[in-house]
Amino acid sequence: MQLTGEITNDRPLLVLAVKEEAQYLDTSLPVLLTGMGKINAATALATTLARGPLPSSVVNLGTAGALRPGWTGTHLIGTVIQHDLDSDTLRSLTGETYGAPLVLEDTGPTLATGDSFIADDVARARLAAQAPLVDMEAYALATAARRAGVPVRIVKHVSDEAGEGAAKTWRETVAECARALAQWAARSIPAYA
Repeated sequence: MQLTGEITNDRPLLVLAVKEEAQYLDTSLPVLLTGMGKINAATALATTLARGPLPSSVVNLGTAGALRPGWTGTHLIGTVIQHDLDSDTLRSLTGETYGAPLVLEDTGPTLATGDSFIADDVARARLAAQAPLVDMEAYALATAARRAGVPVRIVKHVSDEAGEGAAKTWRETVAECARALAQWAARSIPAYA
């Protein structure tokens, strides 16, 4: 976990998993690097928010794998789900719903979050039935922000096709993705400068 800058209640907090995704950000806004995966993301953001002060919003910028053909570019996520939590079994055991989908925007694609880096075609095909995009942090970040009462937006740039060779492709494209995310932030976040 690494926080750069000072959090104030009149500016958003930019949250990314790793420095490779943040390398082109040029902003006075605070930036939190959480590390990869749901546990790192949730723990880093929850700890940061608990220390206060709360930011005006949380904006998660990061990379995502495409689960369906033709998905490229930068996307403001509408709904985020967990793909590696067996909500149906947990509900049958406890009568409680854990890990329900989180609707963040009126429009926008669904993003599936889980702790597995999807790098095989079988997992990709299974997840494509649930969502067009996949990442490893967004659901955890959205949950932590919402529990703290902070609005959250999730913005993902497609880095790979979440199948065979995805890890190699991510390494090759992460700089291009980071540039696109920085450009989105500069255009879309009023307090970015």
